[in-house]
Amino acid sequence: MSLENLRKEHEILDIFCNLVKIPSPSLKEEKVIEWIFDFCTKNNIPVRKDSYGNVYIKVKATDSNKEPIMISAHMDVVGDDSPIELLFDGQFIKANGRTLGADDKVGVACGLLLAKEVAKSAPVHGGLEVTFTRDEETGMSGVEHLEFDKLDSKYILVCDADKLGQLQISGASYTNAKITVKALKGGHSGIDIGDNTRLNAAKLIAELLAKFPQGAYYTDETGVITSCNLGALVAGGIQNSVASIVEKGTKTNDYISEIMKKTSTNIINVLGMASYSIRSASAEKEEELKNLMLSLVTEFNQKYEGLATAEIEFEIHLLPFEKADDDRIEKAHTLACNKIGIKNEISSFHAGAETHIYCHNKNSKGETFMPSLLGLADIYNMHSAEEKVDYQTIVKGYNIIKNTFESFNLESMV
Repeated sequence: MSLENLRKEHEILDIFCNLVKIPSPSLKEEKVIEWIFDFCTKNNIPVRKDSYGNVYIKVKATDSNKEPIMISAHMDVVGDDSPIELLFDGQFIKANGRTLGADDKVGVACGLLLAKEVAKSAPVHGGLEVTFTRDEETGMSGVEHLEFDKLDSKYILVCDADKLGQLQISGASYTNAKITVKALKGGHSGIDIGDNTRLNAAKLIAELLAKFPQGAYYTDETGVITSCNLGALVAGGIQNSVASIVEKGTKTNDYISEIMKKTSTNIINVLGMASYSIRSASAEKEEELKNLMLSLVTEFNQKYEGLATAEIEFEIHLLPFEKADDDRIEKAHTLACNKIGIKNEISSFHAGAETHIYCHNKNSKGETFMPSLLGLADIYNMHSAEEKVDYQTIVKGYNIIKNTFESFNLESMV
C-alpha cells in the first residue's frame, strides 16, 4: 500500500507526515506552531501559547471527581530548515538525505490526535492537557520556561522515547566533576629532577585518577546505573604548543596529535586538570559516589601534604529523575499495551530528558509532577540522515497512548 493510501486510512499517519514535512530546528519552530494552531482551530480544540512559544492544549474534564493527565512532546528536531522530501519503502518512512524528525513529531502527532478525539467524543475523564515545548534538542529551554503553575495535571506522559512500548520511570542526572592537582614546586627536568620535593603534577593526577571508579559504579535490577566517566585530562608542557596552534590558526581534525608534536618535556609540571561526568537515577547512589571521590582527594592531600594539593568541585547540570512510589501510570500503561497484544518494557534510562525538569517542579495545586517517558514508535538511526520510523508502530503507539488515557480514567485505577 502507498503512503498516500495509508495516510487516508490512519489519521495519525497523516498528522505525522504533515508535521515532519515542516522543518523545525531548535528555536525555529514557528511554522510547526502555526500548523498546530491551524489544526486545533479546525477541530475546535482550545489552544494557546506562552511568551516563550510553548503550546498548551486543555480539554476540560467531563467528571470533576477524576484527576487530569497531561501529554508532553517537543516540537523541535535535530537538523536545519532545508526542505524535507518523504520516502516510503512499504514499511519505513524516512526523509531524502536528512534527518526525518520522528523525534519528536511522533509525540506531537499523538498528542494532537488524542486531544481531537477526546474533545469530540467527550468520554468520562478528569481532563486532558497537552503541552508542546520548544528547544528540547539543544538546551531544554522550552520546558524550563513552561508556566508550571498554570498546569493542573500531576501525572505527565512525556512522549519522547524511541521504542514502541517503552515506559521509562527514572533517568540519570548529569553532574560534572572537575579535579585540579597542583604541585607546590616546579622546576627544570635537567637541573631539578633529583629534588624529591619537586613533584610532577602530571604524574600525581594520573596516580589520583587511577583510584577513581570508571564506568558503572552501581547497577540494580530496574536498570538504574550510577556511572563515573573520565571525559578529559590536561597536564604537562602543552602551553607553548597550544599557543603556536592558536597563533598560526592551525585547522585540524586531531588537535591532540597536533599539540603533542611540540610539547615541552623539560618541565617538572605544576598543574594537572581533569573532568568527569557522573550520572545516576538515584540521588543516594550519586551522593555515595561523590563522597568516595572526595575521600580519595582527602587521602591524596594527606599523603602529599606540603608538596602538592588536590581539589574537586561538583557542578550539577541536571538533577536526577528518580522513580516515584506511585505506580498508577505503570498499571495504566500495562493495561493499555495488553489491550493491543504488546508487552511493555518498564525501565530506567541512563540519560536526560524533559522528565528531569518536570519532576522538580509543581503544578497549579502545589503538587510535584510525576512524569514518565513513553515510546510510541520504533525509530531507527535517530538524529541522522538515515533516520527512519516503522509506520505500523506509529499506529500502535497512538493506540497505546489512547488506551493509557482510558485506563488512567478507570475507577479501578484511582
